[in-house]
Amino acid sequence: MNEWQAYHLSRNQFCPNLFFLAMNNVAQTDTPQQYDLRILCALRRITRSIALHSRQLAAVSHITAPQLMCLRAVIAGGPMTATAISREIHVSPSTVVGILDRLEDKGLIRRERGREDRRIVFVTATEGGRTLAAEAPSPLQKHLADGLNALPELEQATITLALERIVALMEQEGHAVEAAGEGSPPILEMPTGGAPPESGLVV
Repeated sequence: MNEWQAYHLSRNQFCPNLFFLAMNNVAQTDTPQQYDLRILCALRRITRSIALHSRQLAAVSHITAPQLMCLRAVIAGGPMTATAISREIHVSPSTVVGILDRLEDKGLIRRERGREDRRIVFVTATEGGRTLAAEAPSPLQKHLADGLNALPELEQATITLALERIVALMEQEGHAVEAAGEGSPPILEMPTGGAPPESGLVV
């Protein structure tokens, strides 16, 4: 069994390489490690970086990053319900409805009731939506994608699983990041409404 196979024995096991790197870092410093604050600071920096890229995307393609993610999910998944889109892009159903409203206003998607059950509404991309999605830059910064691809596969997996573990910790029962009827978490300083379109934080 090679290192990669051993690493993937369980997604819930802590990566040995990451553990030894962390222990080595602790051994080299005399100051107490405040990991929660370091993680929150890193998350804020990620949030700001995403917001900046979303502003650039909106200026070039006149579409926000969440709208582009939603549009591409619809194109990839075919006719989809709002609930299915919500699960696919990990956004609350109420937020998805707002995104779909904006995409429909721009003529990028259309809503159609199901033939067998008229209560079900399916979303499909228009030809204009497909064209825009094909021409728009990726919602993920290219330099980030290039940087990740340059790393060894084990390190890419370590970063991915570490972030997924943080999300799981934040979404534990009773501590969900976005519970029903609640806005975004204050720790990330994300506005719950009234953000200007150019901020990159609107959907």
